[in-house]
Amino acid sequence: MPLALFRRRRSGRDPRGAGLVHPVPHGAGAFHCEVADPMGQPMSGAEVTVTASGSGRVAAKLTSDPYGLVFLTLPPGRYGVLIAADGLQPHQQTVDVVAGETLPLTSVQLHVGRPPELPQPGTWLFDPPHTAIRFIAKHVGMAHVHGRFTRFEGGIQVAQDMADSRVEVRIDASSITTGNNTRDNHLRSADFLDVERYPYIEFSSDRFIYRGGTKWTLQGALTMHGVSRTVDLDTGYLGMVNGGYAEELRCAALATAELHREDYTLDWRSMLARGIAVVGPTVKLELDIQAMYRSHDTPTPPE
Repeated sequence: MPLALFRRRRSGRDPRGAGLVHPVPHGAGAFHCEVADPMGQPMSGAEVTVTASGSGRVAAKLTSDPYGLVFLTLPPGRYGVLIAADGLQPHQQTVDVVAGETLPLTSVQLHVGRPPELPQPGTWLFDPPHTAIRFIAKHVGMAHVHGRFTRFEGGIQVAQDMADSRVEVRIDASSITTGNNTRDNHLRSADFLDVERYPYIEFSSDRFIYRGGTKWTLQGALTMHGVSRTVDLDTGYLGMVNGGYAEELRCAALATAELHREDYTLDWRSMLARGIAVVGPTVKLELDIQAMYRSHDTPTPPE
């Protein structure tokens, strides 16, 4: 996805962006905004995540530049934009990108927010319609490949002390999809996931490490292709609300990790030597989780 930062002309007459120029590819549209901190000053490094409405696919991820500015070009369509920085309340909005047009410059000020309330102790189960398990891999010699797993189950057992909590995730490996049937069948084959022999990908963690603000690290074991390796999930906790049709108590988080395929005996060099077009040696995993509260049963804290 083409991404770019603002470029300013040397005229300083309009600090809000008059005179900003950037070419927009044919058939695409553009969105831009300026991000300010709680004091109203330009904020660099704010994290911007753009997702396609409907599919929930991440269309772009970037950070604001030293002037707090963000510019990106996208195919026409409706997108959700999330702007966040640690310790501040995130900003969300929906934008409609139109071919050949650059949307008017918008100003976003992030405010100091209270740390979100942690989930109450008990059992929380993932809500599949509102949870996505995605991955991004660079295709050798080509663009990135985006994919997801459509069938999975799991949950979080929240302890009185959040650090003593645990999480379990079980993914049906055959549910992998990248939007290309030929590629998906190959990914299910013995060359890659070998779903006939290893039908599930599993992650379990009983170590929650607080990193400050809304950040946590979940250290656990990821088992794939018959091999288990320790993985750190860098997790941003998004809070707890009453929501859904039945007003269930829900919590949400976004977790990411980088996996190395050779750790799981997926030998990309061998396949490349055999003339098999493959994705690169690293894969970025992203879990966009929403869980529903199901019971107050909690694990016994360790001695």
